[in-house]
Amino acid sequence: MFEQQRQLIPFYIHAIEHISVGIHAIDTEGKTLLYNAKMKEIEGYAFEEMTSHSLFELFAFRKKDSTLWRVLQTGRKEMNVKQTYRNKNGHEITTLNDTFPIFDQNKLIGAIEFARDITSLEKLIYQPLRRYGEPLTFDAITAVSNAMQQVMTHAKKAAHARIPVLLVGDSGTGKDLIAESIHHALLPTSDDFITFFSRRDEQIVENIRHYLHTNGSYTFFFERIEFLSIDMQEQLLAILKELSVTKHMIIGSIGSDPIDLIGDGQLLKELYYFFANLTISIPPLCERKEDIEPFVTDYFARHRARFASFIQGLSPEVMRLFMSYDWPGNLKELELLLDEIAAVITNEEVVTFEMLPLHFRFKVQQTDAKTSLILNDEQLLPLDEYLRDAEMFYVQNVLKMHNGNVTKAATALGMSRQNLQYRLRKWKQYD
Repeated sequence: MFEQQRQLIPFYIHAIEHISVGIHAIDTEGKTLLYNAKMKEIEGYAFEEMTSHSLFELFAFRKKDSTLWRVLQTGRKEMNVKQTYRNKNGHEITTLNDTFPIFDQNKLIGAIEFARDITSLEKLIYQPLRRYGEPLTFDAITAVSNAMQQVMTHAKKAAHARIPVLLVGDSGTGKDLIAESIHHALLPTSDDFITFFSRRDEQIVENIRHYLHTNGSYTFFFERIEFLSIDMQEQLLAILKELSVTKHMIIGSIGSDPIDLIGDGQLLKELYYFFANLTISIPPLCERKEDIEPFVTDYFARHRARFASFIQGLSPEVMRLFMSYDWPGNLKELELLLDEIAAVITNEEVVTFEMLPLHFRFKVQQTDAKTSLILNDEQLLPLDEYLRDAEMFYVQNVLKMHNGNVTKAATALGMSRQNLQYRLRKWKQYD
């Protein structure tokens, strides 16, 4: 058996180094033990850099956001966790991670992470209409909420006035869609829409100067300017002041409240003031759920036109799930989900629950379970009974997470084993 395992080692090494998934394994001290070629490509670090420092030293600024760090703390796996961050080279990267604790004889010895690079896919779904060869205009935005109508009203005013604009919104809310819509609404028109996104810091000023040496007029869109170093923000501000706003349209975007970013030292105050003539906040999808149905309707209309499919829309059950879900990934997440659904469509006319991807079914079932104790007027319970049922539900799910192990569940719940056993015996009286 040992000889057979030894013979397989070269095959394991080859697979690890050539697989299209990034692999990163650490011990309990954060020391890197395994860091394959794909992970180097994703994060930009050499193996020697990772092994010479603890992971927690390299990424101290975002340690709590690290799935590897969390899994070491909890001892529980985390599946399909999406992370967006700047790698060593300054590029914005989006990965989908599966992270597992590693045990040896019931002792935690480390953690391993498998990261799928979905950056290109994120960019594709971030600009969904581009796949159809259509310009991204205000007319192409399928939104009916008052909040988005206000966003478009302000954006149209910005296009008319040709003043610098700052778009504020979470990742995936559609800042680039609004930016390009402004570009297409300009009169007189600009020659080209230029996005500065996920570039090395030192290239931005150089690229702008390249465009300024031409005779063209441009719309410059600077996405997530808070990701630039403060030094580069100062250089950017200096060159922006040289631009003629009558010739060029200037649009910037940030991912959160500018005052918080300035206070945290991530955004140069003077750069914010440059854009502050008009700041447009784009709300997350969870705050404008009335936009979900028209977006889905438009998506499937385009699918029918392009692929001659028969799909008309969602079943009432699926629409209810869409409306109850929080959409943490915003429009990006909805578009990606619809892409996954569209990939399995044959002759169906309605999307049913069974056609939803497994990962989404799991998420919405978890959400439904959390809210299943909220009753209608005809089913109201006394408060004590409601709280008991809620407590039972929560504890039972924690037990399932730990495969019925009372000791581990009690630790996770922050109570003694005896206390948990007492509660379980007490609840049996109500079965």
